[in-house]
Amino acid sequence: MRVIIKGPVAQLAVSWVTMFLVGTDLFVVSPLLPLIAADLAISAALAGLGVTIFALTYMISAPLLGHLADRVGRRRMLTLCLYAFAAANLLTAAAASLGWLLAARLCAGAATAGVSPSVYALVNGIAPRDRRATWLALVLSGLLVSLSLGASIGALAGACIGWPCVFAGLASSSLLLGWINRRMWPEDKAIAGGAAQAGVPSIAVLAPRLAPTVAWSTALYGMYTYLGVGLSEAGFSSARIAVVISFYGCGAIVGVLVGGRAADLLGAKPTSGISLAGFCACLLVLRWALHGDVFVDLAFGLASAVAQMYFPAQQANLASDFPARSATVLAWNNSALFFGILLGSLIGGQAVRLGGFATELTISAAIALAGWGINSAITAAPSGAVVTQPRGRRPKAS
Repeated sequence: MRVIIKGPVAQLAVSWVTMFLVGTDLFVVSPLLPLIAADLAISAALAGLGVTIFALTYMISAPLLGHLADRVGRRRMLTLCLYAFAAANLLTAAAASLGWLLAARLCAGAATAGVSPSVYALVNGIAPRDRRATWLALVLSGLLVSLSLGASIGALAGACIGWPCVFAGLASSSLLLGWINRRMWPEDKAIAGGAAQAGVPSIAVLAPRLAPTVAWSTALYGMYTYLGVGLSEAGFSSARIAVVISFYGCGAIVGVLVGGRAADLLGAKPTSGISLAGFCACLLVLRWALHGDVFVDLAFGLASAVAQMYFPAQQANLASDFPARSATVLAWNNSALFFGILLGSLIGGQAVRLGGFATELTISAAIALAGWGINSAITAAPSGAVVTQPRGRRPKAS
């Protein structure tokens, strides 16, 4: 059979599985670091550079690959990057040295950068007009579920059968999903070279639209990166920390789904503003809860849920304003996300060093509030007015 899966519901389900696979590959490296370091005879810190280079490569590659997806077709870019993702995971499984490992993770980061925005753009194209944010949130939930479920399964498998088998399994799954995605999605039209160049949103237009994502990501991951440190400072046991993280993960999944539906009902921009302002308040409440050891689990779960409402709303807002260039713009938004993660780890580390986790929470709250201010000040321009002119052409005089 040439077509094995039909219908938007099936396309949505396979998109969810695709994002679950991508997320598992990203998050499983952390629990496998001790095993990888031991086999390669390097320190865990050096092995951890694989995570850093993955994130940096993703951040740099996403805008380019998103632009190519709009030019050559999103289905084509998705399938090609899934096959490249499979090759990168096979290289990771076969890594025999630090240099080999870093090269493999660099390739994996670049391939992932082409998968995610293509999936989001394709789903946005098939979603009902009044449920686009909800559908994008459902797909995004696959990424979040992989944090708790995929990474845990991968860690257990790594301990039982070895970490190379985990990456070999991810490679096999990626090959299968590449084949399924190619047959499931209809071929989308590529944009001609001149039209594609004319349709690229300018940096002056994109920068303020992406600034709230940078602020949100910096605030969120500044807090999350040092969550374990903060809870240890507060005297929490390992078992209690695990419970808190479980509440955090469940809150994230609920928040994404609620955020998507709220964006469809209330509007994307109001939902983004509610999330940023609410996250600021939740971080301050969290500081109080930690200080008094009162409802800490619920406070972390609530903070995570309110924060995660932002991303599907932002995605829906951007995809709506730039429909012809949705893969490009969503790729830039993903780059802004990873840039914020890097900023959050740097700023959060300095805050924890100087004043402890409580100071980090206060700074993250201020950053989230700044993101709310930027989001409130942004006025969307008509899609046709926010593009760059092709070089060498000037508008004709009337």
